[in-house]
Amino acid sequence: MPTDPNRRPALSSRMVQRILLGLYRWKGWKIEGRRPDCEKFIILGAPHTSNWDFVFFLGAANQLGIKPSFMGKTSLFKWPMTNFMLDMGGVPVDRTKRGKYVDQVAAAFEASDELALVIAPEGSRTFKGGWRTGFYHIAMAAGVPIVPAWVNNKTMRGGMGEAMMPTGDYRADLAHLAAFYREKRPDCDRFVALEKSAQTLEEMKGDS
Repeated sequence: MPTDPNRRPALSSRMVQRILLGLYRWKGWKIEGRRPDCEKFIILGAPHTSNWDFVFFLGAANQLGIKPSFMGKTSLFKWPMTNFMLDMGGVPVDRTKRGKYVDQVAAAFEASDELALVIAPEGSRTFKGGWRTGFYHIAMAAGVPIVPAWVNNKTMRGGMGEAMMPTGDYRADLAHLAAFYREKRPDCDRFVALEKSAQTLEEMKGDS
């Protein structure tokens, strides 16, 4: 259910977006990087340690000329929230269909002319030493690149790296992503753990 690019967002949606972008500017984040040279891609948002991360990635994407989208369970898209969720970039996913959500998101990519889907690979702010593999399965199924994005709320800096097409070798691709994040945040314990996880990974698991 991709958003109709010709439909003007509702007033309430525009107001919420303005408030969030105002908060982004008020916080004074500085960003690095540029917009990928493609129309469809997955943005990896890491590390996810604060509720401010959402505001940063929304503002940074807007500053780079990107319209970010996110996945949400279908129940959040029911009336009267349907138009608001779509205006905000929501992509509805039926999580009750076990193992099928990857196909649903891949179909959304196929049906869209533009789609920049933001995913927090850690799954939540609670870090368990590794990343969920859902983002990789989606990228492979949709045939879209992965764009690593990072934030440091202490220094108020963040940015995006170069787009990377998944090769099918999850261990090698994860090691490549881990090296990028370690370069940007060498002091981040989560990325140290991610690098070690990539080095010892034996095979891609089907978790999400």
